[in-house]
Amino acid sequence: MGTRTEAGRRPERKLTRKGQETRRRIVAAAAQLMYERGVTEATLEDVRAAAGVSSSQVYHYFSDKQELLLAVIEYQTQSVLDMQEPLFAELDTMEGLRRWRDALVEYQLRLQCRGGCPIGSLGSEVAETNPEARLAAASGFVRWEAAIRSGLQAMHDRGELDGDPEELALATLAALQGGLLLTQLQREVRPLEVALDAMLAHIAAHTTRG
Repeated sequence: MGTRTEAGRRPERKLTRKGQETRRRIVAAAAQLMYERGVTEATLEDVRAAAGVSSSQVYHYFSDKQELLLAVIEYQTQSVLDMQEPLFAELDTMEGLRRWRDALVEYQLRLQCRGGCPIGSLGSEVAETNPEARLAAASGFVRWEAAIRSGLQAMHDRGELDGDPEELALATLAALQGGLLLTQLQREVRPLEVALDAMLAHIAAHTTRG
């Protein structure tokens, strides 16, 4: 299964393009299965079958399920952030914040309010049982918060926002996560709308433009 480093991971090795594609296919299959079934129920055999690879290929790229889980957390984090990337660049205005809000709501409508947040779903499963995975999920949220904070910081630097960008970004992400969870449980988008609208109204109250 390969030699682990002291941190618990195998040394990085350069992959061929075909190797990168195979590894990516395994991670994508694992991400989908863990998203649908949960971390515990998604076995390596399930992943192998879904990815259309052999067991030896799975173990060629991942020493064990833990290493694959960490790759899945990174994959889901990057997917969530990439989806919002064009909108992150516009979070330095209230109009941009509202477009971001609308896009998040529309995305949940397309999903029929199923699935919740990919990072949050993984994080809630591993928080009390897997410290390494918990930290990986927490790091994903830190990156998400930083993207939100960047826009608010730009507003603050221009003198258009008198609130603390760091606290407002954290509160916005917390409102978003709570809204996503209730939207998932209630199968309606209203909790997400209310949570984000309340947070944006709070931010607007601290701006000179609104």
